[in-house]
Amino acid sequence: MCALLLAPAVAAVGPTTAHASPGADWLTTDGNQIVDSTGNPVWLTGTNWFGFNTSERVFHGLWSANITEVTRSMAERGMNIIRVPISTELLLEWRAGQAAPASGVNTFANPELEGMTTLEVFDYFLELCQTYGLKVMLDVHSAEADNSGHIAPLWYKGSITPEDFFSTWEWVAERYKDNDTLLAYDLQNEPHGQPGEPRAKWDDSTDVDNWKHAAETAAERILAINPDALILVEGIEVYPKEGQTWDSPRVNAQNEGNYYNYWWGGNLRGVRDHPVQVSAHQEQIMYSPHDYGPLVHEQPWFRGEFDKESLTRDVWGPNWLYLHDEGVSPLLMGEWGGRLGQDPRQDKWMFALRDLMIEKRIHHTFWVLNPNSGDTGGLLLDDWATWDEEKYAMLEPALWQHDGKFVGLDRQVPLGGHGSTTGISLGQYLGEATTDPAPTDPVPTDPPTEPEPTDPPTDPGPTDPGTTDTELTVRYRDASSSPTSGSINPVLDVVNSGTKTVDLSTVTVRYWFTRDGGPSSFTTWCDWAAVGCADLDLRVVTLPTPVTGADAYLEVSFTAGTLAPGASTGDLQLRIHKSDWSPFDQSDDHSRAAGPGMGANAHITAYDAGALVWGSPPA
Repeated sequence: MCALLLAPAVAAVGPTTAHASPGADWLTTDGNQIVDSTGNPVWLTGTNWFGFNTSERVFHGLWSANITEVTRSMAERGMNIIRVPISTELLLEWRAGQAAPASGVNTFANPELEGMTTLEVFDYFLELCQTYGLKVMLDVHSAEADNSGHIAPLWYKGSITPEDFFSTWEWVAERYKDNDTLLAYDLQNEPHGQPGEPRAKWDDSTDVDNWKHAAETAAERILAINPDALILVEGIEVYPKEGQTWDSPRVNAQNEGNYYNYWWGGNLRGVRDHPVQVSAHQEQIMYSPHDYGPLVHEQPWFRGEFDKESLTRDVWGPNWLYLHDEGVSPLLMGEWGGRLGQDPRQDKWMFALRDLMIEKRIHHTFWVLNPNSGDTGGLLLDDWATWDEEKYAMLEPALWQHDGKFVGLDRQVPLGGHGSTTGISLGQYLGEATTDPAPTDPVPTDPPTEPEPTDPPTDPGPTDPGTTDTELTVRYRDASSSPTSGSINPVLDVVNSGTKTVDLSTVTVRYWFTRDGGPSSFTTWCDWAAVGCADLDLRVVTLPTPVTGADAYLEVSFTAGTLAPGASTGDLQLRIHKSDWSPFDQSDDHSRAAGPGMGANAHITAYDAGALVWGSPPA
């Protein structure tokens, strides 16, 4: 992360080698997928929680928040993996037996941490994660234990040497080689730097500042100790353009740039020319870019018009997405996120990236849980207890779910712990266990507000339309990436085009579509709504007899609110997907209209007290 953290006042993968015992939770790669020990694809979706990388040397927030409650809350809300930043300096202290008392912990709020060192707090966190079905990825975020340590471009600095970097990773691998709760190692956060400065490069040399060589060295030494660890390699910042070398100046004689510039850690162009190679267990190597929006830095691609298609084609594709699309490696977006509602471009970028990761099943850890991340904010508000519900609603569709439950990566423990009402275990997802066999813990709190997918009700057929003097118009745009995709993404706006105030609690809107085979159960989402997602009810209804362009509809109703003449609800960003995420073909759907921009759509119908007041249903 390139923001100040605020303290308080791959190569082509060969055949998969199964070296983990069946039933273990270790993961490996197969093409562009991460799979479990028996070859089943999984989806890593989680968040970051920083603090061990800073001068406090322990999770931030424990000065007021309880570690058990925070950990359980992350699991209950669907995070199945937590990326934990740390520093090489702290690992050196731990290895030397010099773990300091956890002075950044309020033991009144955390009586379970009384008397613990920073290492003991970390190990206690791993135990909590095991209890709640979470997995952990460790990330060396900086060489030094410093709140701004990530600004240093390389994995060594001052008294922290390259050998310290390698040997402390070996110590981690040895200490936790039998603990599959800690199953992934993100070798180094955001190697970066510009030409003419200390900078990370990527080529086939053995130069000390060659990040590719350093990553290979670290991976070889880790895998020699624990061949089951999943190794994540981030990118760099710049890469020479065609015909240029690492000795080229920043610009040529025509003042044109000689390098491709990107986010710190996000530039993986070098993998095409120089993939990371290890002598054994190549299938444990994968890549991890970072990506941010204009509120973090005003990149050139944000200065003009852009959308998901242009970002995919011009920005994400050449820098990292090609590795997924060409089947070279899985990708885990180690950091993405930011503030909502402050810049329309920021929101557009964030929803576009989220949608891309959903469509392509790209693994990710959202930045960040902490509210004290300077230029992004967090999933938690400043009290470290209350969730930012708007931001969580944006993230929630990108968390792994099945039949209305969040899916964990532990084969035995449901996500959220035994007795969870919001999550299931990997074993339950795979059908190895149909129920949670363990004793029931107290019922978790804060379950997701979205309904579980169920067999949709059947439309009872036409009724007396009645009469009303209400006049409504439904405006629409399509937020799907293509007619064929794993979700339908209508954005609606209901306008009062009449002369009287409308009571929204009597209004319903229907978006008509075809199910296109697959399961009969659906999940519906409100990603964002100007009137608030909490004031919307969504359901999918099937037609008893299919008609041209529809065999089902999404019905939207309102629990409260009024519309004055000329007023509108504002955007209602909605989503439908099947329980198995099989694709829809929307090209013949009655309500879908191709083309950019918001406009009136008479193929979406609106009703007031059951009377049709806008649009034409399919016949």
